Amino acid sequence: MASKHYTRLLLAERPVANITPTTFRKETVLLDLKPGPSEVLIRVDWLSLDPAMRGWLKDERSYMPPIQIGAVVRSIGLGTVVEVGEGCRLQPGDIVNGMFGWTEYAVMKEGDVQIIQVPPGAQLLDFLGPLGLAGGVTAYFGLLDVAKIKAGETLVVSAAAGSVGSMVCQIGKIHGAKVIGIAGTDEKCRWLKEELKIDAALNYKSPTFYDEFKDVVEYLDVFYDNVGGDMLDFALTRLQKGARIAMCGAISDYNVPRPKGISSYINLLTQRAKIEGFIVSDYRERYPEALRDLSKWVSEGRIIYKFHIFEGLERAPEAYPLLFTGGNTGKLFVLPFS
Repeated sequence: MASKHYTRLLLAERPVANITPTTFRKETVLLDLKPGPSEVLIRVDWLSLDPAMRGWLKDERSYMPPIQIGAVVRSIGLGTVVEVGEGCRLQPGDIVNGMFGWTEYAVMKEGDVQIIQVPPGAQLLDFLGPLGLAGGVTAYFGLLDVAKIKAGETLVVSAAAGSVGSMVCQIGKIHGAKVIGIAGTDEKCRWLKEELKIDAALNYKSPTFYDEFKDVVEYLDVFYDNVGGDMLDFALTRLQKGARIAMCGAISDYNVPRPKGISSYINLLTQRAKIEGFIVSDYRERYPEALRDLSKWVSEGRIIYKFHIFEGLERAPEAYPLLFTGGNTGKLFVLPFS
């Protein structure tokens, strides 16, 4: 560790709506971190930026406690073990993942990090993307366990060019579904069609989007929703009998102080359909199952993935809002040490 100081980003205030320049605060402090018994000191090499983090900034009941004012912003990452405390099985140089946060260094309990073993055909960064919790693993359980997709069914995916949506599209094709992706630019739609080889891609900003949706989709069996809001409300009007909606996220409403809710919910009754929310950590015991299948598909070249990388920890506040404006394609990362 050549530097005697390190940088971290703290939550300065809770945003009421959009992230602002005053939401986070940069802090440079003395690098005097020392791991205690069964602890490890991690140099953070990669940080994942995910929509779920927006919910952690709110002071309200959720599946995880809110980030406290003055605390390091919570975030999943990949890092290198620099130093180990007494009784640790990990060794300096081991590559691990964990909830390190927006910081260049972190002391973690050994049990809160997982050592990374990169399978054939994959790369380290895949463990924050196609093999990561907030990428492939979320897509896997949401589509196969919650939505229970079947061959021949019509699958519609919102935010289809994002980190989870792009994986849902590809897993859907692997399982024999007809896949229609929804994205916000013609470029993203071309990528979905030409690179991911899905059946159709629709630009929701097109003035004829709703008519195109009716023509291309007709009625859907599964809607994998990352957006919520008006998109979810419209999808509720296009349900097949027995349709399933996997509610993975609601990025259209995360920055809205008072989401307006849905009005087309009666179709859930008339079509005997269901909508189910889920959190990937509920499947912790089954992670090996997902990683086995995802690793196989990656090694076989059946998974294509796009990375959007910002260099420098101080750029995290600049990069993060892109998740809510559609400014990213694929997985959004920060490389703390540029």
